Amino acid sequence: MDTNENTQMRTEVRKRDRALLAGLGIFALVIAGIAIIGIYLMKPADTTTQGQADCDAVRVSGKLPGRVERIFVHEGDQVHAGDTLAKVYSSTVDAKLYQAQAMQEAASQQSAKADAGTREELRRGAYNVWQQALAAEAIAKKTYQRMQNLFDQGVVTEQKRDEARAAFDAATAQVAAAKSQYDMAVNGAQSQDKAAARGMANAARGTVMEVKSLLEDQYLIAPCDGEVSEIYPQEGELVAMGTPIMTISKLDKMWVSFSVREQMLENMPMGKEIDVVIPALGNKQTKMKIYYIHDMGSYAVWQATKAYGQYDAKTFEVKARPTEPLPNFRPGMSVLLK
Repeated sequence: MDTNENTQMRTEVRKRDRALLAGLGIFALVIAGIAIIGIYLMKPADTTTQGQADCDAVRVSGKLPGRVERIFVHEGDQVHAGDTLAKVYSSTVDAKLYQAQAMQEAASQQSAKADAGTREELRRGAYNVWQQALAAEAIAKKTYQRMQNLFDQGVVTEQKRDEARAAFDAATAQVAAAKSQYDMAVNGAQSQDKAAARGMANAARGTVMEVKSLLEDQYLIAPCDGEVSEIYPQEGELVAMGTPIMTISKLDKMWVSFSVREQMLENMPMGKEIDVVIPALGNKQTKMKIYYIHDMGSYAVWQATKAYGQYDAKTFEVKARPTEPLPNFRPGMSVLLK
């Protein structure tokens, strides 16, 4: 009996030893697996820098203040240089043209009468010019007084008031010139008088040409080929001088802008071709060439000296152009640099 009991005890001890060894083996395998997974997770992931596509654009502005009478294009339309885009109507310029044409007609008649040598007709024509100048002066004076009152009330700008003042001064000078011509007509038309009359006619003709050139600027013309990407005012809205009317995007001059830390500039020198991916084009892979590198400014807390050898890394804007045409590549698309 003692021998059988000893045998059973040794068997049980060996079973426990095998179970302990098996458990230790499994534990070691688990530890090894955890260590391998930790090492894999500790590997740095591939960094991806995201950029945005853009293109050169031109803003179309008007030289005259007025009301947008007609817009001949729509957003998304393709236009060519010289196409008519919009018309800005200015009643002020139309009135100036009418006034200039009237002055030209009067000056021409005066010159013709002076050349004809008929003193009575010359005197009558000079008198009419004088009266027209007086009427124009009266209108300019009233306009200036209104502008002065509006300026005092803070309704109009100082520039508008000064423009009205300049117009009034010009009208006053015109009255003086017309009165001088009338006095000469009364005293008789001599050779100097005839030359002066022709000079006034030429000056009036030049004024008409100047106003007509301003009227031509009512039509806004496309300065380049491209796509109408944005139209700002609606038809019927008032616009000031120089107000942007629309933007034309040059889709044939696309580029991409990346914001990168300065540590990455070592691998992004000027003129280098980089590999990028465009998700919007089915993850299309293509090459782009760097043509622009510029810092985006320093941080407000930038310090020249840092503890522990650290420093404030700046952010740089890097621009690159496609090395080949990319159909359907448009501004606003994301571009990934890996």
